[in-house]
Amino acid sequence: MLTSLLNNQTKSFLTIAATALALTACGQGQEQNSAEGAESNQSSGDTQASSGGEKYDRNQIRIVGSSTVYPFSSYVAEEMGATTDFRTPVVESTGSGGGFKLFCSGAAEDTPDFTNASRPMKSSELKMCQDNGVDDITQIMVGYDGIVIGQKAGEPPLDLSREQLTKAVAAKVPQDGELVDNPYNKWSDIDPSLPDHEILIYGPPTSSGTRDAFEELVVEHGAENIDGYNGEKPSIRQDGKFVPSGENDNLIVQKLSQNATAVGIFGYSFLEENRGKIQAAKVDGIEPKRELISSGEYPVSRSLFFYAKNAHVGRIDGMEEYVDLFLSDQMASDRGALKSLGLISLPPEELEAMRDNWKNRKQVTAESLKAEHG
Repeated sequence: MLTSLLNNQTKSFLTIAATALALTACGQGQEQNSAEGAESNQSSGDTQASSGGEKYDRNQIRIVGSSTVYPFSSYVAEEMGATTDFRTPVVESTGSGGGFKLFCSGAAEDTPDFTNASRPMKSSELKMCQDNGVDDITQIMVGYDGIVIGQKAGEPPLDLSREQLTKAVAAKVPQDGELVDNPYNKWSDIDPSLPDHEILIYGPPTSSGTRDAFEELVVEHGAENIDGYNGEKPSIRQDGKFVPSGENDNLIVQKLSQNATAVGIFGYSFLEENRGKIQAAKVDGIEPKRELISSGEYPVSRSLFFYAKNAHVGRIDGMEEYVDLFLSDQMASDRGALKSLGLISLPPEELEAMRDNWKNRKQVTAESLKAEHG
């Protein structure tokens, strides 16, 4: 009987000890889970804070801006939609100026996440952004482009100086010591060596970065080298000789293919896409070739950009992934898919610098824009 009693007491003791150990372990597990939960909540809070706030309901990236950058941006957007779980971003061709107006209108959910540009942002556009609460912007340069003076394929090739182009498009030209309304109706009126054709130029509208770059690189330069302007920048003529043709450069290509004597102004990528329909004129004796554009030897060369609204990162799904894809070797390098569309890629070290700028969310400032514009 004594042995039976001791055995029962021993079993009771072991049961109590096991229960105590289980309760202790449970308590420690609850404490650990609470600590991990607090850490997880802190991490979530940090992520939310770094992204600028709670996620927006919109689950599709919105991109506006340059018609020149549009083909490249659209290709990346389509590739992203086809190869990831993100929805295909919406890309609109609004022109560089129009894109900045939309992009800088505010940081709310219904404003664009990116804007493409075929020129650097202007100081006035940065101020517009800042006035509307858009003060965290990263600039990404994606490659180079040349502004082409095109004509119908198969016609006698043109070789135009920037001074001749200025005289063809300027609203006023110097004659007899004063500026007068442009009297030139034919190219041969400007120079007898040029064709005896009516001047008809299809060009970009005022909202276009291509227009801005053309005026800066051609018209301003030409005026500086023509006696009589005395530092004045000519405006573009509006008498029907220069025809603004919207933000779709393909329309200019179509018009050139139907008119043997007209010329058009557009980005190099549209020449690449339409060889056989159109050809390029030389400018100052230099043909727009890929290597001459990237080196700057072709006189009407420029850089291409897009701008990211960093306040939307983390609030709109896919923004980081879109930029990473655009800047990948698969897309933007000299071996990338965008080369076949006419993008003239950055040297590898410059492309890597753009990746670093994005990784570090390098901000656009008034000082950086001043350096960009020289």
